[in-house]
Amino acid sequence: MNSTLVLLMALTCGIVVANIYYNQPLLLQLAEAFHVSESRISAIATITQAGYTLGLLFIVPLGDKTERKKLILLKLAGAAIFMLVAAVATNYYMMLMASLFIGFFSAVPQLLLPMAATLAPSATRGKIVGRVMSGLLIGILLSRTLSGLMGAHFGWRAVFFFGATMMILLSVTLAMMLPADPPTFTGSYSHLMRSLGTLLRELPPLRQAALTGFFMFGAFSIFWTTLVFLLEGPPFHYKSDMVGMFGLIGACGALAAPLAGKSTDARGPQFTILAGITAALAAYGIMGFSGASLTGLIAGVILLDIGMQVTHISNQSKVFALRPEARSRLNTIYISGSFAGGSIGSWMGAQVWSSWHWTGVCILGAAFIAAALLINLKKRNNTTT
Repeated sequence: MNSTLVLLMALTCGIVVANIYYNQPLLLQLAEAFHVSESRISAIATITQAGYTLGLLFIVPLGDKTERKKLILLKLAGAAIFMLVAAVATNYYMMLMASLFIGFFSAVPQLLLPMAATLAPSATRGKIVGRVMSGLLIGILLSRTLSGLMGAHFGWRAVFFFGATMMILLSVTLAMMLPADPPTFTGSYSHLMRSLGTLLRELPPLRQAALTGFFMFGAFSIFWTTLVFLLEGPPFHYKSDMVGMFGLIGACGALAAPLAGKSTDARGPQFTILAGITAALAAYGIMGFSGASLTGLIAGVILLDIGMQVTHISNQSKVFALRPEARSRLNTIYISGSFAGGSIGSWMGAQVWSSWHWTGVCILGAAFIAAALLINLKKRNNTTT
């Protein structure tokens, strides 16, 4: 697997996953445009992640049954169409519908990651998955920076037009450069979907990874969904471009992704999973005790993103090693758990913000991470007794 292909996969992951997060720095602009409250507009972030979860559940498993390249190109076409629908949305409900399908068709990275794991040599699989994953995580973070800057200077519609254009350009590039990837499953679609339950029952490490992803990504989404409300209100009064700059700060944590992959190859995933959870818990501790302090927020953003990336990459490497012939389905279960947590975290974060503001948000985020820590400490104790 050559470095050009790894780079292309990483870039594709980052550009496509950005579709899900463009709306977060724009929530207040969208609330003003559609004349709805902060709590109602937060449903756009929630339903986008819910759509992503549905795409994971019903489309990504086909990566074991159908050539992944064809699926990827079809999903990019769908994402382009609904980014255009969002760009021309005239009311709140039209934007909600577009957001659901943007999420549904933007699960392309979850087809590329199993593909990278399959093409990579086993000795360096963690490192290569880490590099591809670093593209995805940088995309999550920089999407907010780009969206905030474009929204402040050109308006929110320009962001969605830009996203649609990127989907079209990626489709052309991948059609020429992405290799064919033969399927490994020959049964029917219904048999394929039933096998998800079988895998979940038979593989306790998969259940642990999915629960860990649920709580970690929930904590991550709690922070990023509510940050815009904190920074655009007192005492900061920042505009969307400054809110987006926090994504740039968080992207510094993406440097941890390749290191996490190497550590997983060398020491096994459980050590790095616990290290990542600890870093994320420390982030919420710093932000909670420092109050609405800019220094505390910056430190928290960096630590939270490092913790999220380290945990996610280590979990994914562990999952891919369980059943090589079922990597798309394993990834579906793991990432579905993560994005279900993200959807619930986004919704809960917005509700807690309405009543308890930043202190409540930090307590909620820390509680989610503490749950992930307990799941992994319990597993560690079980394996050492």
